Amino acid sequence: MKKRFRAALAASLMITAGIGGTLAAPQAVLAQEGAASALPPGPAASGTALIAAAPAAASAADRAVPPPEPATSATVENPYGLGALWANGDFVARFVLGLLVVMSLGSWYIMITKFLEQVRANSRAKSADEQVWNAPTLAEGAAQLDDASPFRFIAENAIEAGEHHDTALLDSVDRNTWIDLNIERSITNVSNRLQDGLAFLGTVGSTAPFVGLFGTVWGIYHALTAIGIAGQASIDKVAGPVGEALIMTAIGLAVAVPAVLGYNFLVRRNKSVMERVRDFGAQLHTVLLAGGRRAAGSIATSAAQSPQALAVQS
Repeated sequence: MKKRFRAALAASLMITAGIGGTLAAPQAVLAQEGAASALPPGPAASGTALIAAAPAAASAADRAVPPPEPATSATVENPYGLGALWANGDFVARFVLGLLVVMSLGSWYIMITKFLEQVRANSRAKSADEQVWNAPTLAEGAAQLDDASPFRFIAENAIEAGEHHDTALLDSVDRNTWIDLNIERSITNVSNRLQDGLAFLGTVGSTAPFVGLFGTVWGIYHALTAIGIAGQASIDKVAGPVGEALIMTAIGLAVAVPAVLGYNFLVRRNKSVMERVRDFGAQLHTVLLAGGRRAAGSIATSAAQSPQALAVQS
């Protein structure tokens, strides 16, 4: 009886345990699902979430960054320059600056006028060769030239010297010497007329740099004196006034360089013109000595002709 009772009790306990396990299994599954949902998302889930959130983040960033402002140029007024140099300079600085301006204007005026005179002289040399030597007499050929032509001036003086040689005071002078002397004198007058103003160009070219350097030294002296009185020796206080003073040297060089170049150019062209004038005088001297084409009558001219007749101008 005892054995049967024990067997029945064991069987009932086993049945009870099986029923309890069956009832607890669904609750364990639910608990595992809840724990899994509570854990952080895995790689796949996080990647999907980032892809979905990227457009939203980009749009938010676009809204957060403001558009760039348009570029603006700020004009900074330069407190130094020619205007400031004239306004702040003393009478010495203004005198030097004005002197350089006058020297520049004078040199350019001389260079332009002398160049035009040389051009006209070359054209008159061509006309003299065509008109004088193709005329029946020297008097008629000289009369065909322009009144201001240097070749007409030389021809008229030479003809007059040949016609008035036989006078009381000139009897002892050889005719050849007397005509040659008058021709050389006329050529010298023409040469002096062509060279007028070239000395000014040479003076400007040699002195303008030193005048500008004097203005620079004077400006630096006053700039350093003002800085010493103010007690401020920073680079911005020194560079501005000193740089302003250096403008004088630049102006002096700008005046001197064109003057030197123009002087050399005009001297070279003057030599070319004077060669043609001397050739004309030599031919004129030869014709007058030959006497074959000398004018029979005198030409209405004066030996003491005014210097304006020597001008190579229109």
